[in-house]
Amino acid sequence: MTKLLALLLVLAMVIQIIKPLGLPGLRQRMDFWKIALIAFAVWALALLGRDLIA
Repeated sequence: MTKLLALLLVLAMVIQIIKPLGLPGLRQRMDFWKIALIAFAVWALALLGRDLIA
């Protein structure tokens, strides 16, 4: 699950660099770092959730 999530978020960052997504806060190409911050937070929550469930 975390590998799929990481792949999707990296894909979103690449798409943001090529053609901005146009979402609020993601209107410029340089905003790809915001996706990286979101990716880190989501990945950390996924790992914590996996550890709590197991």
